[in-house]
Amino acid sequence: MELLKTQQGLQGELTVPADKSISHRSIMFGAISQGTTTVHNFLRAEDCLSTVAVFKALGVEIKDDGQTITVEGAGFSGLKGPTDRLDAGNSGTTMRLVLGILAGRPFDSQIAGDVSLNRRPMERVMGPLRKMGAELQGTKNSEFPPITIKGQPLSAITYEMPIASAQVKSAIIFAALQANGETTIIEKEKSRNHTEEMIKQFGGAITVEDKKIILSGNQQLVGQSVTVPGDISSAAFYLVAASMIKGSKLLLKHVGINPTRTGILDVLAEMGANINEQSRDEKNQAADLLVQAADLTACEISGAIIPRLIDELPIIALAATQAKGTTIIRDAQELKVKETNRIDATAEELNKLGAAIEPTEDGLIIHGPTPLHGGVVDSHGDHRIGMMLQIAALLTSESVELTNPEAINISYPDFFNDLSQLVEENV
Repeated sequence: MELLKTQQGLQGELTVPADKSISHRSIMFGAISQGTTTVHNFLRAEDCLSTVAVFKALGVEIKDDGQTITVEGAGFSGLKGPTDRLDAGNSGTTMRLVLGILAGRPFDSQIAGDVSLNRRPMERVMGPLRKMGAELQGTKNSEFPPITIKGQPLSAITYEMPIASAQVKSAIIFAALQANGETTIIEKEKSRNHTEEMIKQFGGAITVEDKKIILSGNQQLVGQSVTVPGDISSAAFYLVAASMIKGSKLLLKHVGINPTRTGILDVLAEMGANINEQSRDEKNQAADLLVQAADLTACEISGAIIPRLIDELPIIALAATQAKGTTIIRDAQELKVKETNRIDATAEELNKLGAAIEPTEDGLIIHGPTPLHGGVVDSHGDHRIGMMLQIAALLTSESVELTNPEAINISYPDFFNDLSQLVEENV
């Protein structure tokens, strides 16, 4: 499809889609709790709907009236063995976290995904779960889905994480909630903490001491009312677009600003972006963000901040193509095992449009500023690559054609419509 473009910038205000990570977890916590959970502002994108479908297949009653999702909690003990293979679609979050939940259930199950997800490695989750007593097996004795789970009683462990990963950490936490004894997880770097926060919200007990997480098993959680804030990962595309394109002035409403997720704001501030926080909602960790165009400068991105912006690195790389100087991204090996190898895909596709980017083993070297031109680019079936390329197309007056645009439906089905409202007067 031919992508949108603008010469005048982005104007207006927008409420971005609900947070994907919290939407997934609201269904999971609702399912394993006792009583009713209501979820407001749920993200009805393909990934999150895969989570809903998986828990329905596990015997959980979930209703959606178009406004509110209602989950009738089964508790861990009320989950039922599925009659068919569970389908996680394209959602790595669904698969990895559900492995932690199913590992301790007294039934056998199998979970798979689409072609893309079935190529993503699961050993980083399966390894620590096996240490807890889980029996997990990938296809043909590999680490790749479909994964067969033979439910077993689990035992607590102390686990030092070799990588910073919220998905791996969350899978271990879900298993630990069922295990005998006290589990300790030691993070390499702090990653997004929605699972820890939601345990508290659902009446559970968990202790977090810097990078150490401690929780006991056999806890009883209680259903809650959850209001999902806007997804900063979705907001990131507009934050970068309005920062780069002259004449932009954009208000993004009720964006989640959990500190474990706001690395994008810190990096853009270091690059000289003009972003101001307004109308802070402390309870739901959200705020309105006003962003205006600015002259960007290069920076170095590495170390502890990487887990706080891992999903935003492709769009940050685009920002760096328009920044003065050389931006270096390091310590981002995790990008290689996302929906695609995002290091290579980001460099390959932006270079087609005139960028000067060198992929490295753990990141990118981006030389800027470079003018971008038209061309034919590919999402590689990755929603974040696809959306990043649409923002890149705004910078050129020439035509940009995107192959596989449907990948964007995975997290943001209304992306093109929302963007068109902000640029339609300027096309």
